[in-house]
This record gives sequence, C-alpha cells and structure tokens, in this order.
Amino acid sequence: MRALDEQETTAVFEKLFKFTGNNLKNIVDKPSHEGPDKDTGRYCFRLQKNRVYYVSEALVKRATNISREKLISLGTCIGKFTKGGSFHLTIQSLNLLADNAKHKVWLKPSSEMSFCYGNHVLKGGLGRITENTVAGDGVVVFSMSDVPLGFGIAAKSTQDCRKLDPNGIVVLHQSDIGEYLRMEDDL
Repeated sequence: MRALDEQETTAVFEKLFKFTGNNLKNIVDKPSHEGPDKDTGRYCFRLQKNRVYYVSEALVKRATNISREKLISLGTCIGKFTKGGSFHLTIQSLNLLADNAKHKVWLKPSSEMSFCYGNHVLKGGLGRITENTVAGDGVVVFSMSDVPLGFGIAAKSTQDCRKLDPNGIVVLHQSDIGEYLRMEDDL
C-alpha cells in the first residue's frame, strides 16, 4: 500500500470535488479517532492494486508490518483506477459522499426500488432536488427519510427539472446500494 502520486491524487480529488464541492476540505482535514496515541493524525488516501482506500494515518502506521502481497484491504475502498487510468468511485464511498454532498436528490418511495435496481432517476420519481444544481454536477441520491441510496450525475439543472415531462431523466445512475447484492463478487 502506497501513497498516491500527484497525477493519481489529482484524479481522485477532481472526482470527489464533483460531488462535494468545497466540502472536500472536510474529507481531507478530517481528524482520526483511531489508535492508542493521543495524536492519532488524520485520514489519508492510499493505493493498493489499483484501488484507492480512505484510511487513518494511525492504521497505516500499524499496517507497515504486513507485506504488500499479503495485505488485502485497509480502511474504506472509495474507488478504483481503470486500466485506462481514469478514476471511478465505488459504492463504498457513499457514506463519505453523503456526509459532504453539495447537491442532493430525494426520491419518492415509489421510485427507490427502481433506482436500487440500477435505473436512472426519472422526473416522476423525483421528490426534491437542491437548488442551483447544474447539468453535469455530481449528486447523491437519498430516500425521503434521508437514507443515502447511491449517487449519479445530474442530467438536467434544477430549473429544467421543473418543466420536464414525468418520463424525462433527471439523474444518470452511477452507483447504488443494490450493487452490494448484484456485484458482491467484484466488491
């Protein structure tokens, strides 16, 4: 497990910034509460076999005793790099994104299951949307009871959603909590 280089860090931060905006600072500066030391440090990003992990510095120090070949995972896997070099967020990053999301979408109970099956969010299933959302922004999808269900990319701005027909796509699906069942071998 190694620290990300400059190019990898840029790719990870650009993707996280798309969903969190200026709240990215909260993710980077979050103090850690793990470990026996009084000064446990902060959270950091580490790379292991093309997967990026969000882990406390105290845990990274303890893991130095384990060889790279035997270390499977450490912390929370937030995404992975493809063979082409682009970075993709995985569903495990949902809690991190939900706590720091800049743009949010709430679904009606009737469309929650459809989204969890991997479908896009339609205007007919939209309960609420944050103001000033622009097409192309990263959004976190919640149920009406504020349970995070997944995330995606806004296909329409907040203004365009108001005059859209009920079958128009509002959010393009990227990841949802149903992946824990559909893709359990890959996660």
